[in-house]
Parts: sequence; structure tokens; C-alpha cells
Amino acid sequence: MTAPRVRVSDEIAWATSQLAEVGVASPRADAEWLMCYVLRIDRGRLLIADDLSDDQAWSYRDLVARRRTRVPLQHLIGTAAFGPVDLAVGPGVFVPRPETEWLLEWAVAALTEVAHPVVVDLCSGSGALGIAVATLVPTARVLAVEKSADSWQWLNRNITACDVASRCRAVCADVTDAGATVAALAAVAGSGPGSRGAAPVADLVVSNPPYVPEGTGVAPEVGADPHAAVFAGDDGMSVITPMLALVGRLLRPGGRAGIEHDESTSARVLAAAAATGLFTEVAGHDDLTGRPRFVTMRRSR
Repeated sequence: MTAPRVRVSDEIAWATSQLAEVGVASPRADAEWLMCYVLRIDRGRLLIADDLSDDQAWSYRDLVARRRTRVPLQHLIGTAAFGPVDLAVGPGVFVPRPETEWLLEWAVAALTEVAHPVVVDLCSGSGALGIAVATLVPTARVLAVEKSADSWQWLNRNITACDVASRCRAVCADVTDAGATVAALAAVAGSGPGSRGAAPVADLVVSNPPYVPEGTGVAPEVGADPHAAVFAGDDGMSVITPMLALVGRLLRPGGRAGIEHDESTSARVLAAAAATGLFTEVAGHDDLTGRPRFVTMRRSR
């Protein structure tokens, strides 16, 4: 007797209902990405994919069961898409979100008139912003700063895997300590032949730092991210406020910076940046949904 066919479309429909039942935000998309992972194909080929083997069907259903417990999709498939790159992610590192691509788009546009830009990515995590900028701006030199030892391993892995190691370096430092971070950057930037051991003068600083106020309700998947990569004190400003002094020290006169923030703290970030006296053109930016997403500024001349 012939075994029943296991159709890809039927399995995706079943998985979509399973994930929707437990409140997964994008059940159909997650069901499709998990199927792509099992079949090792691009999402565009799902419509023409062959039936599943028994082993593939069991693997798929196991992944769906784990996703139902709200294990992040990116942890299950091992990668997170961000702009032009696929980044390796897993326990110990923050999973980059699509919303941060608005800051990436702004950053690339800000570099259009700079011939050989120096970019510093603060609180780099997996390297999402820094590596994406290095990929989209082939003349850019990027220094990616991250203090977490666990995240630092993912950061270095992604720099190598994304083939930007010749122009992107990881730096281990705490961005709330401006002096120590400048020294760490100087050690890395000044490690080449003929260097003077000075910290880089940046054309652009970008950051997606911890910024969620403690006690804020978040999706279950956020629990898989390192707590220190998400939350930043009672007001969400325990990293951004001290980091602004570092941003001011790193930027050349006229250089620009973009910092992502919680949608509830936009006014605080704008006020903190203005209060330093280091910046002009301090402005807030919304994402496509109209939510406040990031603040930009220019270093005073």
C-alpha cells in the first residue's frame, strides 16, 4: 500500500494554524521559513517544492512544536536576515529586528558624499548594523564595539562569514565608559603598520543599544535575548545617556550619528542629545508604522 503523500502546502497550512493558536506574530511567514530550513531551499521555491519525506516531515513538525513554545525563529534556523546580510545568531546574542533597517537605510544615505568613511557601531551585538553598512558601502571602514563576551563571539563569527573582515574589526568595550572605549578603539585602530595609536575620527556613529525600560511588557521571544542587551534601567536611558559623551568624542566636526530607542523614550533621547551641547540638527525619525524609532544628530563644528 502506498504511503500518503506529505504535501508541503498542507504542512505549511497546518503549521500556520498551530503557530497562530499560541499567538506567534507572523505565523504564516514563520511556517514558511521553517519549511525552507528543512528543505534547504529559498522561500521563492516553496510553490514548486516536492513532497516531504518522512524524515523531513518529522523534522518540520519538531521545529513547529519548538516554535510553539516561543523559541525564536532565528534560533531554530540559526540565522537572522538583516538588510543585505544573513547573520548567525543563537543563545547569548540579541537577534536583530527588521525595524532597525530604518536606521541602516538612513546611515547608508548619510555616507553618500563621504569617499572613505570611518564608521563606529556601538553596542554591535551580532554586528548587524556595522556589517550591513560595510556590505552596502564597500569603501567604509567599520569598528564594531560590543562588551558582552558571548555576543563578541557571534560578532567575530559574522564579520568573517560576511566577508568584511578586511574592513570591519570587533572591539571589546563598554560604551558607557567613554575613556575606556576610546582607548580600546585606539588600540585596534592603531594596530596596523604606521599607525599612531590614536582613536579613529568617525564620519558616522550608529547604535542599536539596550533601551527598553525595565518592567515593560515584551513578547515571549524577547526572553531569549540577553537581558542586558534589551533593558536599560527604569527609564530606558542607562546606556544612551552616558553613551552620548562617547559619540561626541568619536565624531569629527560635522560627523553624524543615529541611535535607535524605545518608542516611549524619543523625547528623552532628543533632550539628552541636546543637553550635551555637542550636537546640532538633533532630530527624531519614525518608522513606517509611525512609531518613533531613532534619533539623529550632527557633531557641532
